[in-house]
Amino acid sequence: MAIRSRLKNSLWKWRGIAIAAPTISLFVIGLRLIGSLESLELAMLDQFFRWRSPEPEDRRIVIIGIDEADVRQYQWPIDDALLTKLLDKVRQQKPRAIGLDLSRDKTDNVGYPQLEKLFKTTPNLIGVYKTPDLVASNFSVSDIKPPPALAQVDQIGAVNLPLDTDGRIRRGVLSLSLPDGKVGLSFGLQLALLYLDGEKIVPFDQALNPPKLQTNDGGYHRIDVGGHQFIINYRRSQQGFQTVRMADVLEGKIAPDLLRDRVVMIGVTAVSLRDWFFTPLDGGLGSTRILTSGVEVHAQIVSHILSSTLDGRVAIQTWEEHWEWLWIFGWSLVGSTLIWQWRNINIQNRKIQLLVWRSLSILVLAGSLFASCLIALTYGWWLPFVPAAIAFFGGGVIVTSYLAITAAQIRTYFSRYLTDAVVKSLLETPEGLKLGGDRRKVTILMCDLRGFSTISEKMPPEKVVEILNVFLGTMTEAIATYEGTIDEFIGDAILVLFGAPIHREDDAARAVASAIAMQLAMRSVNDRLAQMQLPEIAMGIGINTGEVVAGNIGSQSRAKYAVVGNHVNLTARIESYTVGGQILISETTYAEIQEIAKTNGSMEVEPKGVSHPISIYDICGIGGIYNLELPSLSDSLQILPTPIPITYRILEEKHLGTEIFTGELRQISPYGAEIFSDQDVPVLTNLKLHLQVYDQTQQLEIEGEIYAKVLKHQQPHQQLPEQVASKTLVLDNKLAIADISQPRSPYTKTIYVHFTTVPTNLKAWLKSVSC
Repeated sequence: MAIRSRLKNSLWKWRGIAIAAPTISLFVIGLRLIGSLESLELAMLDQFFRWRSPEPEDRRIVIIGIDEADVRQYQWPIDDALLTKLLDKVRQQKPRAIGLDLSRDKTDNVGYPQLEKLFKTTPNLIGVYKTPDLVASNFSVSDIKPPPALAQVDQIGAVNLPLDTDGRIRRGVLSLSLPDGKVGLSFGLQLALLYLDGEKIVPFDQALNPPKLQTNDGGYHRIDVGGHQFIINYRRSQQGFQTVRMADVLEGKIAPDLLRDRVVMIGVTAVSLRDWFFTPLDGGLGSTRILTSGVEVHAQIVSHILSSTLDGRVAIQTWEEHWEWLWIFGWSLVGSTLIWQWRNINIQNRKIQLLVWRSLSILVLAGSLFASCLIALTYGWWLPFVPAAIAFFGGGVIVTSYLAITAAQIRTYFSRYLTDAVVKSLLETPEGLKLGGDRRKVTILMCDLRGFSTISEKMPPEKVVEILNVFLGTMTEAIATYEGTIDEFIGDAILVLFGAPIHREDDAARAVASAIAMQLAMRSVNDRLAQMQLPEIAMGIGINTGEVVAGNIGSQSRAKYAVVGNHVNLTARIESYTVGGQILISETTYAEIQEIAKTNGSMEVEPKGVSHPISIYDICGIGGIYNLELPSLSDSLQILPTPIPITYRILEEKHLGTEIFTGELRQISPYGAEIFSDQDVPVLTNLKLHLQVYDQTQQLEIEGEIYAKVLKHQQPHQQLPEQVASKTLVLDNKLAIADISQPRSPYTKTIYVHFTTVPTNLKAWLKSVSC
């Protein structure tokens, strides 16, 4: 009875732990068995790889990379004669192994006989092939046939790389079971064996046959383990592998003994050729890499094999399942015991101290878990960090719930000071209120009304506000449709973000689609303004994509979400080049959407504050799922029966030039005109035109001044007076010019302009002569 009583008392004393530890352990193990934690465990494995101490560069491997400069210089694909020359240059330096990570299966090329001869006389050359594995559905099924000459002498290796569910390469292959029943060695193993042939002693030759990866090893869940797979122990070094350009090898710019006694791997490193992969070293905290080239992935496999066999560098190993379960249960005990032991401490007048000590104890133990997993990986053991962390914190949460400190009570406490909506936001994303920002790629849209300052100067403030309310309200709806974030209203301008605070892959496309929708919505804006007897307005839009710092800027008492960086200023500069109804985008934005973008052409400009000229593109539509298109920015230009003489002056910055030039209008529309003049006016120059005409409708002479921007100019060849020109022209802003046929004056210069501001007394006349 005494023993039973003591046992009962002990269970009651530790009841919280007895409930929490088994419960959370079974829950976590169950999640692991159904694969729910696989992505988290793989992500943390990647992060541990990135956080490991850097290792020395593996000097046994040299990569000859075919980069973008090589592609431009030699074209792609490189011909057989050039490849023969490259391989001969490499062979002369007597490397131990040469790996050709290029597809070379065609025998009908002009230079192939010489290449075939080189293949047959180079016993340390390994070619590549890719073939579907007999059982490995996870392997790529796109075949790459081997070079026939190398296949005949079995100097080929498989470049199959099994992808994990998140698209990263963590596993390597030593051999494949081929459909014909044979076993094919991998590309990396073939090269490593050639290198090892030159060694007198291989101290750790057992590393050539490591245990096969099993379907549920480590954090994996039911993966395809066809062939002989292993976890690649990626070498994290500051410089990576020594890499030289193909052009430097061909031109003899490398050291004469650089390749001697080394494994030389030849492959593409040009981004445009798309032989790039995600590895544990790419992205995430502590990494400056984005992608890894295919040849470098195979170099990692070669380095893994050589380092294991020659240097005793550890391979990645995992525990047996029952040891992992015991590890998880142990951390659930630690987490639940920690919180349970704090329950009886007298907190009167010591709330701050209790909070500090409890937080420190949690941090120390969590840090110990983290450090133990990181150190274990350094010694080659992949321990289950995520399940242990969930068990540790989950045990504490269950104990806390048992002691009635629940999430509902926390919400009730905060709701005394904040609304339920704010409390929900705070609890789900507490970092959202922190000051500071993070670097991210965003697409910035800035729109501005053209000539609105002139309009507002002539109207009462109340009318100006009415115009802005109609304009901003309509634009806000168009922006919201494409999930843009309005960062700020700046007078008659709007600054919109795509990619902050929420990043999406199609940020640039949505920004352009939103811009087109905004321009299309301007028709309804002007219809409403006409009903309100307010003047018509026009808008220009500039879009740019780049990295900025996005976050909360201000103080603890007042802050706002904003983006900061030179790309914000560049967007404003691009927008300043627009005319009404026009959308201009930067080349970085165009690169994101070029497959679906429709443009009217491009121009090169040099904005203020930018050290070099940039290209900007005039957008007229976007395809894909958006399928939006702008109408022509003007009607077809109409030929005037009689040219109209004009005078004009040039606007520089905000100052009007003093020199007056003469010219004449030959063709005109409500939105633009063709001007003949003897003055050569650069594209994008702002002009102030003065003209005096007879209005047939009003039966009187009218005159006025029109502001315009030069969009295009040309110098026609000398023509005889009786000669005429007949062709269809399209301006940079795509003012459609109908087929024309009219006399041309000799030696005159033609300027095409877009009207930016037209006075009221000339608008009706422009419409009448354009009909």
